Amino acid sequence: MPALLAQIEASETLPQRVLTNITLQKIFRSLVTILIAYGSIFVIQSLTSWSSERVPRRFRLLIKQSLPFLKGLILILTFSYLLNLFLNLSQENLLALTGTIAIALGFAFKDYVSSIIAGVVALFEAPYRVGDRIQIENHYGEVVGYGLRGIRLQTPDDNIVTIPHNKTWTEAVSNANSGELEAQVLTDFYFAHTVDAEQVIQILYQAAYSSKYTQLKLPIVVIMQEQMWGTQFKLRSYPMDARDEFIYKTDLIRRAKQAFARQNLPYPKLSDIQNNDSCP
Repeated sequence: MPALLAQIEASETLPQRVLTNITLQKIFRSLVTILIAYGSIFVIQSLTSWSSERVPRRFRLLIKQSLPFLKGLILILTFSYLLNLFLNLSQENLLALTGTIAIALGFAFKDYVSSIIAGVVALFEAPYRVGDRIQIENHYGEVVGYGLRGIRLQTPDDNIVTIPHNKTWTEAVSNANSGELEAQVLTDFYFAHTVDAEQVIQILYQAAYSSKYTQLKLPIVVIMQEQMWGTQFKLRSYPMDARDEFIYKTDLIRRAKQAFARQNLPYPKLSDIQNNDSCP
């Protein structure tokens, strides 16, 4: 008899050994579990978005950055519960199932799985977090969402761009603030070679120090660079909140141009720039 039972057990296929009895009660419990998980993620997303705008500014990013971890925790708990509900995960079955799934995923969903793994790695390495201003390939913007497959960027044109996590395997990630509230803003100005450099530098400092967006605790620097057609001035400064980057840059340019106009400072001539571009 034991030999017969062993023979019957050995003749069972992997699905027969792994799957448990599927009943209506289990299906109902799984649907309820998925609904609870979906509702929990929705509530957490809404709660973090709501609370992050109502706390002191220095805590805003901290609250938003907790969202991916909370979503990941809910997904792991839900997935584990569903596996335990429908599968008989003994040590032998788990090893056999892991190999089968790995082969299937390797052919059918390798890019998707690669993105999910990269997303998990990114949670711990943190090359980008919610609230960071990053550039991947030609896409620049603020990270406003962190999903299972990719991140969502809000561009300066208010478009939402979804980038798979696995881009971090092959592409460079440029992060402007890396979890901090402030990010440096670079504003360029151009003048003719005959301009009074000291006067321009003083105006740029005054524009930065007088802007209501400037973070005065961080350094403000003006640097110069000579070009064939004129002189380039670079104003490096920080807004108090990185998401005000473009409003801040506009405010700096507006203030500086008003002062430049009062002093009648000479701008480079278009003919000089075109001649320089045509030179071999």
